[in-house]
Amino acid sequence: MRLTSQRHLFDIPEDVTYLNCAYMSPLMNEVRRAGVEGLIRKAHPWEIRPEDFFTGSDRLRAAFAELVGADASDIAIVPAASYGVSTAARNLPLAAGDDVLVVEDQFPSNVYPWIERVREAGASLRKIDRPGDGDWTKAVLEGIGRRTTIVALPQCHWTDGGLFDLERIAERCREQKIALSLDVTQSAGACPIDVGRIQPDFMTAATYKWLLGPYSLGLLYVSKRWQEEGVPIEHNWIHRKGSENFARLADYQDSYAAGAVRYDVGERANFALVPAAEKGLRRILAWGVSNIAESLAAMTAQIAERVRELGFETPPAGTRAGHYIGLKMKGDPPEGLLAKLAERKVYVGVRGSSIRVTPHLYNDDRDIGRLLEALRDAT
Repeated sequence: MRLTSQRHLFDIPEDVTYLNCAYMSPLMNEVRRAGVEGLIRKAHPWEIRPEDFFTGSDRLRAAFAELVGADASDIAIVPAASYGVSTAARNLPLAAGDDVLVVEDQFPSNVYPWIERVREAGASLRKIDRPGDGDWTKAVLEGIGRRTTIVALPQCHWTDGGLFDLERIAERCREQKIALSLDVTQSAGACPIDVGRIQPDFMTAATYKWLLGPYSLGLLYVSKRWQEEGVPIEHNWIHRKGSENFARLADYQDSYAAGAVRYDVGERANFALVPAAEKGLRRILAWGVSNIAESLAAMTAQIAERVRELGFETPPAGTRAGHYIGLKMKGDPPEGLLAKLAERKVYVGVRGSSIRVTPHLYNDDRDIGRLLEALRDAT
């Protein structure tokens, strides 16, 4: 079901065309209010009860778990996608001579942890080149070799939305006993994700993009296996067994709380960010991820059709995520393009050689028209 414009839920002036959700989403009014109310609570710390350090976090876990088809106990709260990827890199086995597979121009936070890990292990980082036909799935499947031990991927490429069929890739990984680590920051909330079907070892997402939440917060899905034997990248009081009893915190525990909680960041009960992130997730759940995906795909399809008249090329619809479209022209985008568009209050991104256009439900046909007019004049 296609959704109508939800611009009224955001504080976006009528003359602004914001088509850059892949950079950072605007906060909905209700998300902002939840964050402000949470921050104000610290003015009266005597009203913050010990149980409040747990209840908000539990609600956030449950909301993300519902979004990706997991159990709430499978979700850890982290401060960034890089923290989640680093957690995976610390725990997934890797030996000398093994390969970790990534793709060309992958987002740095899903590369740097693996660079460090292969250096420690005497392993290799192997990059899959960008396929000429745009078929990333085929390229990854063909690139998996006998030394491949870990595959670390997004669901869609951050520069232009190039799509990875994670179910097919995951099936191959299971067949060959290869670990799968995912960073779905650029797709969670706008693309359906079912961890029951994909079965990754670890999967992380920052909240400040398509999850419509605040900056400096993320969620990490952890498969059951790594909930029992994994090692967190930091040690803090709140992820230990019995931490609910503040009077006995100095009775130091070797055991962790059950589930993925062992991977939680310290001070995870952030009273401003956690309720704001939950509010964004609840709104997404109310809309329905499939409905969001269908609605955004209709927008990008319209953009793809109309920009061809201006001389732009776009990836075929079947090779890109529906909420993403990269516009390419002969040569690199002209110098100062973003500034020229911003003068018209039209906001997109440039990543590599792509003009990255990433709408959301606060956009409508009028925004598409303003984008086309601004591109025509600027190029």
